[in-house]
Amino acid sequence: MSADDGTTVKLPSFRGRRNLRQEITETLRGAVIAGEMTPGAVYSAPSLAEQFGVSPTPVREALLDLAKEGLVEVVRNKGFRVTALSPKELDDITELRALIEPPTVRRITEQGVSAKAIKQLRPLAAGIEKAAARRDFIAHVTIDMQFHLALLELADNPRLLETVRSLRTSSRIYGLRELPDGDALFDSSHEHAELLDLVEAGDADGAEALMRRHIGHVRGIWSEKNLTEDPS
Repeated sequence: MSADDGTTVKLPSFRGRRNLRQEITETLRGAVIAGEMTPGAVYSAPSLAEQFGVSPTPVREALLDLAKEGLVEVVRNKGFRVTALSPKELDDITELRALIEPPTVRRITEQGVSAKAIKQLRPLAAGIEKAAARRDFIAHVTIDMQFHLALLELADNPRLLETVRSLRTSSRIYGLRELPDGDALFDSSHEHAELLDLVEAGDADGAEALMRRHIGHVRGIWSEKNLTEDPS
């Protein structure tokens, strides 16, 4: 699908799928966070709907949901413009995540996590690796968010969970498509299974340290390609 400036983004078809609005919202959210939808570019609901294989209505509703999250902004009579974040803004988000997520993972590990909960998280960790291997960046970002929010949900703190959800939704990982095979994205994807191993083993020190490194690795993926470039 092309934006007004000719920028293209590869999106899946949703013909015959249920819960269209939710699925489309998650996919478009992942596309924005992964940088697959270009910052500053304007996309129309009918054009996106054509690629999804659905009517424009659920796509427009999904884009309005993303507008409430600050991922896009409405451009009257044209469509929706993808918002951009500066390196400083992304650094601020990373700093806040580092203050919240590693100590929360430590507390979760110290409290103990049931075998059932670990078992439920394993397929998500595997899904992240598979998405990275096939370079499906939208799926990678989407499943990654599901994994981390499901893990943090074990802390039983809804306000904390919503704060992290908001921070992660506000993040951007620019330059994924330019990464060569076997680069940082793949190293980062392997860390999810390793994190579960540490949590399952009750290694709070190791789990906290890995979570801190993991956030740094994700930050490094976009900064390596875009540190000198302000996407705004």
